[in-house]
Amino acid sequence: MKSLFLSMIKDNIYSKRYAKSTIEAYLFWIAAYIRFNNMQHPSSMGDTQVDLYLNHLVNSQNVAQGTQAQALNALSFLYKEIIKCPLSLSLNFVKSERRRKLPVVLTQTEVQYAI
Repeated sequence: MKSLFLSMIKDNIYSKRYAKSTIEAYLFWIAAYIRFNNMQHPSSMGDTQVDLYLNHLVNSQNVAQGTQAQALNALSFLYKEIIKCPLSLSLNFVKSERRRKLPVVLTQTEVQYAI
């Protein structure tokens, strides 16, 4: 790992006995968040930048609900456990919505031909 900051985060998460997959996911999302914000240190950012990033994930990256939630959890961990300045409970970002699948409905004629 190249970044001392991310290495420190990894050690912190590891000491809390998080699963290896969780550690990797959190580090991925934290690094992506930092890159999205032009390599600014997270301590100089806050709720506004987190909102913008989560909106970007939905609007530009078209991520699923679970993916957005995982990114939010990673950033929440970063600000609460590492920076010691928790995010606001009133974040105002666009929540990813599950796309509804339209049911396939056949006409009576289509059913007759299908049999």
